[in-house]
Amino acid sequence: MPEKHDRLVRHDPGEFRDRFTLFFWVILAAVCLLVLRLWYLQIIRGEDLLKRSENNRIRIREVKAMRGIIVDARGVVLVENRPSFDVVIFPEDVKDLRGLVEKLEALYAKAGLTFPMDYETIRENRRPFTPLRVDRNVSREKLALIETHSLELPGVGIDVMPVREYYYGESMAHVIGYIGEVSRDELERDRSAGYKSGDFIGKFGLEKALDPFIRGKAGGEQVEVNVVGRKVKTLGRVEPAQGYRVLLTIDSQLQKAAWAAMEGRAGAVVALDPRDGSVLALVSRPGFDPNLFNRGVSADVWEKISSNPLHPMENRAIAGQYPPGSTYKLIVAAAALEEGIITPETTFNCPGHFDMGTRTFRCWKRHGHGRVNLHRAIVESCDVYFYNVGRLLGVDRLAEYARAFGLGSRTGVAMAGERRGLIPTKDWKLARFGIPWQPGETISISIGQGYNTATPIQLANAYAAVAGNGEFFTPRIVKRIETDDGEIIEEFRPEKKAVLPVSREHIQLLRKALWGVVNEPGGTGGQSRVAGRDVCGKTGTAQVIGMGEGDDGSSYPYEYRDHALFMSFAPRDNPEIVVAVVAEHSGHGGSVAAPVARKVLEAYFAGRKP
Repeated sequence: MPEKHDRLVRHDPGEFRDRFTLFFWVILAAVCLLVLRLWYLQIIRGEDLLKRSENNRIRIREVKAMRGIIVDARGVVLVENRPSFDVVIFPEDVKDLRGLVEKLEALYAKAGLTFPMDYETIRENRRPFTPLRVDRNVSREKLALIETHSLELPGVGIDVMPVREYYYGESMAHVIGYIGEVSRDELERDRSAGYKSGDFIGKFGLEKALDPFIRGKAGGEQVEVNVVGRKVKTLGRVEPAQGYRVLLTIDSQLQKAAWAAMEGRAGAVVALDPRDGSVLALVSRPGFDPNLFNRGVSADVWEKISSNPLHPMENRAIAGQYPPGSTYKLIVAAAALEEGIITPETTFNCPGHFDMGTRTFRCWKRHGHGRVNLHRAIVESCDVYFYNVGRLLGVDRLAEYARAFGLGSRTGVAMAGERRGLIPTKDWKLARFGIPWQPGETISISIGQGYNTATPIQLANAYAAVAGNGEFFTPRIVKRIETDDGEIIEEFRPEKKAVLPVSREHIQLLRKALWGVVNEPGGTGGQSRVAGRDVCGKTGTAQVIGMGEGDDGSSYPYEYRDHALFMSFAPRDNPEIVVAVVAEHSGHGGSVAAPVARKVLEAYFAGRKP
């Protein structure tokens, strides 16, 4: 006991005081640091941290606008929208991105599915506060998978997106086109358009040409989310504005008939109303399924389409450039009549060939047509007759009339990618090749061969000029753009393009001859005849390479065979429809293209009294 008492006595009270003082100052310093930290957070960083905290609790999400629907001339819906579901990641709600991706991959694998994006791709493409779409247009199976495991997947959600539904698929693909996600190049190139990353815009056809009208205006909503980023409730919403409704001049039933008529062949069909220039059908074959592009086409599918030697993405109706062949004889005849080179009674003898210097130009009919006037020359498509006429006209005068018929320049149809074709002249050849024009070249030009090229829509419009008594219009494929309530935003009225420098008398002579092509003995277009409809037309066979006498090209590789053409309109008096057909590498116009035109005409007049 005395020992314990001694130890207590030996402790200096000052030592306890020093220790207490030190402890006091440590505590005071800690309190001061805490106060300073709180002051810094509240005063200096308060506003920024408030925003961050609000962001962790409140989200601003874009609500995509529905694109406007597209309907045909009868109001039949061609394109509209359906809901699509995307799996998205909200980067701000994800602490361990790699771990999250591994969870998603495991869930997909367990269900026998493959997750479409790897970690590196997701990491490289994520942007702060921007939802990253990691799986698009998912199936019901995937949707259920994500929703069932939602608590295990913080920062993962399902977003609803509108997707285009193209009801007429391939048959209308080159008219309607398709949409796709905006590229970086497009964002940079067209900043005034207001595109944002992730937007879907028109890429082809009318979807592209009319995108400012169709795409609408996005809305937005303010939502409260929980700690894993799940929506708790909507705090506010601005509704998106749907795109405008587009009414076309196209008749969807006629379009289907034209598409079916060209089955198994590459080429184009164009049907016009010569009274106002309305495009009734516009077919390019082969086609592609625009629904494949709805939410991004796979590399394999794109490779299959782009490597197809028949080029299904090309709109042959407006961009295919073909020698017009004997369909060009209509223009040669009109020019010769107007220039006084010939009269309707002028005759030439056709022995089956035409000699110029050391060269011999043959007629398609081996033994010739004998002596024929203009009417019979058109009806029977006599080459020798037009060799003589072309020689007398000359290439430059012929070019003037060809341009008056609309060849060599774009028609002005409201579609991207239209080509000009080519109408040669002496000056053109000298500038292009540095060598003068040769007389023999005029002979070839006179029957639509040589350097001549034209698009199907140009040829359709040229024949529409004859059907329309010398007047023709800019082809019109859109009637109007309007709201869902019917308020007209923009209306596209018929626009007269030109009046032919050809007299009404000569036009009537030509129309009579074109009627003979289809309806008279010896006419080359008899296979386009439609009972009770007085069809007028002109056959054409355009050589790709020169062939020997009597050679039909059937033994040649596909790409060297002749193109088959047929231009037509009906009825003869007061024509309502013009049909132009080009069937690539298919043989003769009368046997191949004329039956296609007949099917289109039959579809147009079906159910109508003669």
